[in-house]
Amino acid sequence: MSTVDSASPSVADFAAVKGRQQAAWSTGNYAVVGTTLQIVGENLCEALDVRAGSRVLDVAAGNGNATLAAARRWCDVTSTDYVAALLDSGRARAQAEGLTVQFQEADAEALPFADATFDIVMSTFGVMFTPNQEKAAVELVRVCKPGGRIGLANWTPDSFIGQLFKTIGKYIPPPTGVKSPALWGTKARLEALFGDRARKITAINRDFVFRYRSPAHFIDVFRTFYGPMNKAFAALDGEPQAAFHRDLMALIESRNRSNDATLVLPSEYLEVVIERR
Repeated sequence: MSTVDSASPSVADFAAVKGRQQAAWSTGNYAVVGTTLQIVGENLCEALDVRAGSRVLDVAAGNGNATLAAARRWCDVTSTDYVAALLDSGRARAQAEGLTVQFQEADAEALPFADATFDIVMSTFGVMFTPNQEKAAVELVRVCKPGGRIGLANWTPDSFIGQLFKTIGKYIPPPTGVKSPALWGTKARLEALFGDRARKITAINRDFVFRYRSPAHFIDVFRTFYGPMNKAFAALDGEPQAAFHRDLMALIESRNRSNDATLVLPSEYLEVVIERR
């Protein structure tokens, strides 16, 4: 993933980047990490003031945190992602709770739905990772009804996760010409992507707190299950891998506020509600 810098003037091969990203997110098992983020989906549904019976689309839904939150509020929910295994995980979670959800494999940059289909379109830490940001934003707006709402949760550039990807980028160069995902966590970028198609954009800074047994436990879980980190460790060996591990540990320890052996680490994100024209 890219750092927070603007795109290079070089032309990006979006198809190739997307293929590599899809392979990365299919590696490990993101659902193990994703499940811990459930509260973000719940908070986003409250920020969107979702109403029972609303047609809701969750884009790049992962294993379905926002999907389940909307379904618990009696919405008519469609959950999409381009990683089939993550949709299977979301489907199993919905079935376990007795929730009715439509699951469909889909690319966030080419959503297979008609214009103005949904009352609410949302994404938690998902659509921000699309390589073609402008195209993804157009798609979110296109499938949302006029007067509907788009809800996003995006890591900010200075957040722990933003800096985690910056650390990965130090060892694994980001794709040429692709804008940083963390730009979605800035109000300026949201205005550029949605301003002329939005009646109002409301953005609030929130923290998600990662809670793990220890810093080492966090790295072990992310190295095993979180695709981008799994790929980064696999691409490195010897001293580069050891240096990468040291840099990760230094970042984690600099932000850990537990004051004991455990990990209590806040990561800032932007909670966004866009009212569509």
